[in-house]
This record gives sequence, C-alpha cells and structure tokens, in this order.
Amino acid sequence: MSRILLQTTITDHPDDWGIERFSLLTAELRAAGHTVIARNRADGAGDDPVLSHVDQLGVDQLWLMAVDVGTGLTVAEADAITRFRHHGGGVLTARDHEQLGSCLRHLGSLGAVNRFHDASIDPESMLDDRDTPEISWPNFHSGSNGDYQPVLVDGPVHELLRTPRTASGRIEWFPAHPHEGLVVADVPGATVLAQGRSTATGRRFNLAVVLDGERAPDGRPMGRAVAESTFHHFADYNWDVSCSAPSFVSEPPGSQIADDPARLEPFKDYVRNIAAWLDQSGGDRSVANARLLRPIKTMVRTRNGG
Repeated sequence: MSRILLQTTITDHPDDWGIERFSLLTAELRAAGHTVIARNRADGAGDDPVLSHVDQLGVDQLWLMAVDVGTGLTVAEADAITRFRHHGGGVLTARDHEQLGSCLRHLGSLGAVNRFHDASIDPESMLDDRDTPEISWPNFHSGSNGDYQPVLVDGPVHELLRTPRTASGRIEWFPAHPHEGLVVADVPGATVLAQGRSTATGRRFNLAVVLDGERAPDGRPMGRAVAESTFHHFADYNWDVSCSAPSFVSEPPGSQIADDPARLEPFKDYVRNIAAWLDQSGGDRSVANARLLRPIKTMVRTRNGG
C-alpha cells in the first residue's frame, strides 16, 4: 500500500477549504489500507517544510488540493514536486473555477494541462455558470453541490473508471459542482479520462486528464499524474451536504446524493483506483524509505489531524 501526502495549498483557516473539509476522502484512502498524512500548509511566510522537501520524505503519492487563488506554492515547493515526479512519485491535482488553484501552473506538464482565467479567450467558450456572476471563466456548470453528474466516455474505458458495482462495469457518476475548472490534454502523454456535460449550456468539458509515459530529463520514467477539473469531486460537502461548507458558498445544494447514496459507492472505487494507479508509477524512489516518513508524522501530528 502507498504512503500518501494529502495536502492543501492554504494554511489553517476555519472558513475555507482546509484539509478538515476532505475528511471523508482521507478516511476512504485509509480504509483502503494506505498511510495518509493529511495537512494544510504550515503557518508563516516562506517555504512549507513538507512540500518543499516532498521528494525526500518517503511518500509515494501527493494528492494536492489546490484551493488557493494563485499563491499556494513557492518556487522551492513547485521544484520539489517536479523532482518528486521525476523520481517516480505519483501526483493528483484538483483545482476549481477561474484562478482557483492557479499555483499549479508551475508544475511543468502537470501545470500545462490545468488552464485558468485568460482575458484573451472568448468568455462565451468557457463562461458556463451564469448564476454566480462574481465567478468568472472557466466555470463549467455540472450541477448543484450534493447532486450527481453523468460521466461521459468516448472510446475504451480507462482502468481508473472500472468498477464491479455497475451493470456497465464503469463509474457512471461523479459528484457535481456549479463551476468546475478547465483541464486539457494537449501535452505529450496526456489523455482525457472522462467528460461531463454542462447543465446550463449542454457543452462537454473534461472532468479529468491523466499523464502517463512521460520521461524525466535524465530519461527515467516519471510518476503518473491525474489532473481533476475541481476539488469538489472529493470535498466532504459534495459527498454529504450535511457536512459544513465555508460561509462564502452561496449556491443552494442539491439532494440527489442524500436521496440515493448508493450511486456514490462506485465513485469511491474511483478514489481507490487512482491510489492504485498512481502507485504503479515508474522511477526509483528507494532513497525515500519508510524511515523518512516518521518526521512528517511528528511534524504535523498536533496541527492538521493527520
């Protein structure tokens, strides 16, 4: 099983999308047998002591919830994450609408598949959510928080979407969100995993993009990566609206998941599939052994519920 760092790009804040709002995801990964360190950024200016050394601390995967508005990663942290992938570490990133999570731009090819607000682009191509005018594009409307959205697949079904819980054998529903971000597959090694369909305009957009088969500058296989269009696929509030959300969330929630929670179980297979798939990344992480994981646990035990 994997050693996973589940990390947000913000410091502790009671009224934001901090790590405590991803407790159900944390529990699901732990129930699957993985060791999970769940934390926010350390308080204070400067480089985060964990993220800036993630390539040296004995973790196999980084699940990065990019919930900031652009300043969530320092240069040293972005460089360490890039080295982590070069050494074979698997990475998942999850952002949201407009500029939310735009610190991901600094992560090489993984940053390139995440696209953020660009005033030079015709807004009609990405301005989807008209109900919350203060949120600009890209903002694809897949449904209300607390509702399901159908997963659309063209061609063969990727192994990440396989499940024995549906008649089709694939994951058919993701948690919905009123304003998802934009991920694209226009760099070498990138593939669209699945698409959604806007409930506002009917246009299709990418729910997730995967990166596989890349090579580091020295020729070694790089770690696999998954880029999600929104962290709301994994937030407690989107799995169970009885969980709290920050006060700035103004959209009325839906009730589909509460009314029919069984359809969420195949999506939890998606979570488990990601962890298994990222663990098959290439490279040599022999220098990052279990002994080195202990300082991370000591560092965050009293801070972030890890």
